Amino acid sequence: QVQLVESGGGLVQPGGSLRLSCAASGRTFSTARMGWFRQAPGKGRELVAALAWNSGSTYYADSVKGRFTISRDNAKKTVHLEMNSLKPEDTAIYHCAADFAPRYGLAARPDEYVHWGQGTQVTVAT
Repeated sequence: QVQLVESGGGLVQPGGSLRLSCAASGRTFSTARMGWFRQAPGKGRELVAALAWNSGSTYYADSVKGRFTISRDNAKKTVHLEMNSLKPEDTAIYHCAADFAPRYGLAARPDEYVHWGQGTQVTVAT
């Protein structure tokens, strides 16, 4: 059974940093396409960052470019999202998503991901 478990969310002041982690179990992780999505109250789901397994290619939403970094540790079956210079508009529930197919390239749409974590709350406020 596949499980994705996020951790690392919390309350942080504007300008601060958080590191989200997503631990995967149940499938081969090294060939999984991984992504981080977020959903703020009253808004749709947004792809924040994605990572291809074969090339190391990454995707970032324009709103987070230069501030967020996605990375993976295949030995620990974990994907991370390093978030710096956080802004109040980054407040949302952040979900980890995975496609273990495997398929080459990045997965940019929610329907390309099969497995989802429960999410971790990130709140940026004074």
